[in-house]
Amino acid sequence: MSVSTVGTRPVPPNSRAGGAPAGPVLRRRISTARVLLGVALVLGLALVGVIVAERVDTRVPVLAAAHAIGAGQTLTAADVTVVRVAADAGLATVPATQRSTVLGRVAAVPLAAGTLLAPNQFGGPVWPGSGEAVIAVPVKPGRLPAGLGAGARVTVLVVPGAIPGGAATTAEGGRNQVEQATATVVSIEAAADQSGTTVVTLVLPATDATRLAATAGDVALVQLGG
Repeated sequence: MSVSTVGTRPVPPNSRAGGAPAGPVLRRRISTARVLLGVALVLGLALVGVIVAERVDTRVPVLAAAHAIGAGQTLTAADVTVVRVAADAGLATVPATQRSTVLGRVAAVPLAAGTLLAPNQFGGPVWPGSGEAVIAVPVKPGRLPAGLGAGARVTVLVVPGAIPGGAATTAEGGRNQVEQATATVVSIEAAADQSGTTVVTLVLPATDATRLAATAGDVALVQLGG
């Protein structure tokens, strides 16, 4: 009796299960030098952009009022701030580098918050101007426009109060006469007595101020356009 021996042939190491030969494996190697070069290039372009932007920007730093400043008030460091504005040869401003020239000086006129400071705004108090006067008038609720603020132009109406019998009178004894004048609002504050009355400070021609102050009655304010 003969015995048959079945042998196995070793599979070549470069063959696959499907019979296709294994191809070469490609591996991409990242160059550290190239990465660093790219980062340096990006940073360099960003720096160039910043330099170009600063050179193109024609705005200059100047001083402005940090908050509302009253006429006759001595300026301190807390009263001024630095803003950047477009350079204009016809615009009188105080450069930020000259802050020391305005500190300790007296504001000659009222300055609203954000107003650019100018050399002619300082000196001895010259406000109100010649021929002008400042008065404060009490205004009852509902007799002044909502949102009225400093700098607004208004018509001031003084409506004479009623006397027994229903007739209205003025300080001069006339009847049914409403006094009026045009003024500029300086400030608006609530009365200290918590009555709801608003105290409005106005600047107007001195003759009108004297006439309105001498008139008894309720005050109403009408805001003007412009």
